[in-house]
Amino acid sequence: MTTHQEPEPGNDEAVATTAHGTTPAVVGDPIADPGLPPHEPRPTDVDPHAERRAERQVATLFGLSTLFAILFVVSYFVFDVGKNPTVIAGYGASNVALGVTLGLALLLIGIGAIQWARKLMSDVEIVEMRHPASSSEQDRADAVAALDQGISDSGIARRPLLRNSLIGALAALGLPAVVALRDLGPLPRGDLAVTVWKKGMRLVNDVAGTPIKPSDVEIGQLINGEPAVFFEDKPNGEPKFEGTRLNDAKTKAAIIIVRMKPEDITPPKGRENWGVEGILCYSKICTHVGCPISLWEQQTHHLLCPCHQSTFDLADGGKVIFGPAARSLPQLPIMVDSEGYLVAQSDFTEPVGPSYWERG
Repeated sequence: MTTHQEPEPGNDEAVATTAHGTTPAVVGDPIADPGLPPHEPRPTDVDPHAERRAERQVATLFGLSTLFAILFVVSYFVFDVGKNPTVIAGYGASNVALGVTLGLALLLIGIGAIQWARKLMSDVEIVEMRHPASSSEQDRADAVAALDQGISDSGIARRPLLRNSLIGALAALGLPAVVALRDLGPLPRGDLAVTVWKKGMRLVNDVAGTPIKPSDVEIGQLINGEPAVFFEDKPNGEPKFEGTRLNDAKTKAAIIIVRMKPEDITPPKGRENWGVEGILCYSKICTHVGCPISLWEQQTHHLLCPCHQSTFDLADGGKVIFGPAARSLPQLPIMVDSEGYLVAQSDFTEPVGPSYWERG
């Protein structure tokens, strides 16, 4: 059948009849009769057996999608991707299996949804005259009503087999996502809780590796620093930091060193001796999502993250005063060694970097 939008309130034009004799048309409309052919019912509209068969077909497609999503997870763990990977037709078996299974899982959901719409959802022809400007309140109400009608016509409420099989297929797609995300790298717990900093390790300039004395730092100055261990050939007899080990350690150990007037500093309880003559040291990594920070406001003692504008008050223990960061910037306790250079008193006393669920 054909439906037609009612004339706007206040429209006194006469109402005509379309060529099909079933739909009213307003005189003056761009097209009095859109020329739609007579409605032809589908087999599933008139044959209950065909309807149930189509419903089973769609449910089968959703079920197969669930199966291929599970096979994606199985393939991830079964095929070796190490030094001697499994090969299929000259290609890595893992890549082939993961691509095929995930592709089929998505494809079968798409085919099932198309078949559901073509064979089981309400089959009607609708004519809508386009308005030139924003919709009226009545049109908006009609749109919501049409949406509700579409939900009703889809039969999702009265076809539990289709609804539940679709939900199962979509839920199963979460399994490949979990596996793929887990493969991006190790969980942060443990990795962020410990850095290479330890008692007596010198603070150095992160470019030249030059050790820093209190007299080298002026009031209002900010220095980007690293631990001296990265610039030593064999620190404490250990192998030199190189490659990914060096990059990983540097990202966690990066620091900023600032100096302000001692009377401007309000140290948190227990941190009264964490600085040297107004010199304080903090992690360079924002506690929101891990961006490096070095935008320093000398007069306010605020440190601003360039990514999302989290702002920390370094004169007050690195406390968050603005932005999405949820916790203070970790502070590194420092002192002076026997040669007058700035060194760490210990490692950070809390995990550095972005917050995570298991951080205790």
